[in-house]
Amino acid sequence: MIDKRLEKFAYILVNHSLELKKGDLFVISGSHAAAPLIKEVYKQALDAGAHPYTRLGIDGLAEIYYKHASEKQLKYMSPIAKFETERIDARLGIISPENTRSLTNIDPKKQAISSVAQKEIHQIFLDRAAKKELRWCVTQYPTNSSAQDADMSLGEYEDFIFKAAHVGKKDPISHWKKVFKEQEKIRKLLDRKKKLHIISKDTDLTISVAGRKWINCYGKENFPDGEIFTGPAENSAEGHIRYTFPASHGGREIDDIQLWFKKGKVVKAKASKGEKFLNSMLSMDKGSRRIGEFSFGTNYGIKKYTKNTLFDEKIGGTIHIAVGSGYPETGSKNKSSLHWDMMCDLRRDGEVYADGELIYKNGKFLNI
Repeated sequence: MIDKRLEKFAYILVNHSLELKKGDLFVISGSHAAAPLIKEVYKQALDAGAHPYTRLGIDGLAEIYYKHASEKQLKYMSPIAKFETERIDARLGIISPENTRSLTNIDPKKQAISSVAQKEIHQIFLDRAAKKELRWCVTQYPTNSSAQDADMSLGEYEDFIFKAAHVGKKDPISHWKKVFKEQEKIRKLLDRKKKLHIISKDTDLTISVAGRKWINCYGKENFPDGEIFTGPAENSAEGHIRYTFPASHGGREIDDIQLWFKKGKVVKAKASKGEKFLNSMLSMDKGSRRIGEFSFGTNYGIKKYTKNTLFDEKIGGTIHIAVGSGYPETGSKNKSSLHWDMMCDLRRDGEVYADGELIYKNGKFLNI
């Protein structure tokens, strides 16, 4: 018997996050570990009149690929993957790894080559999403490996996810619409600002957001959700930042990342663990050393760092800054094969000034 919470979880994804409708071509991707959620979403998508199909992954294939693929194979862009990205109406990605560290010992240069090869497909996806031609969502299915990363049992991790999604509410979709209304006050405030100055431990960074659009996130592209983001002016970042939490990317965990910016570009990067990988990713292409996204985490129901970006970047009282590609709907012009979110905790001794005015202190907006 399926967990009733999973049924409601799928209901929110189909009817709120993706708003599936009759005739939509809809792809669901995830590992076999996520089969219960994939089946339930598939069923509800059919009930909505969509045309769902699945892309099921097997843990370990990526490791085999990077270990055995030639440079020519790494540089290959599948015309089928491109065709799919040009044609689908909706896409759901279900994070469901059996081993979250399977790519730890892979040569980072190989990962960079492969990422660059997919740049055209990545840009098609971003452009179609910005034009509202393609709806997408990324979510998490509870697996033992993710639970272990979060220092939880599988049962505890299930409870954590379902609580963050508010599936226990009688009408969870109404809850997420309420989140939208509450966050609109913050978004409207930020939309009027031109320059942000972030100050915290080992952090003193300024960015320009003049003319850029802030996006209110309430369970659409990510689920669960809770953030407000934009794409800063590409040449504006000045100063330095020290990220509070380890940052995961490409199956690796990088600790104690510090970045120094000049004229919008990372000119120096350090890490206590994984520094070689960090610099390899930052050297991927022309846009990988510039900021594509700046965001405030607004979900104060998520308090614990779990080594999962989907949740960690939403923690109320944190910010995250992504190096690499920006989202065109924000006005960002930065293009890259990389998009790497890194989190900084401002809940203790953190301040954000907007146009010289203190608007955010110790993890909370003031006077809102």
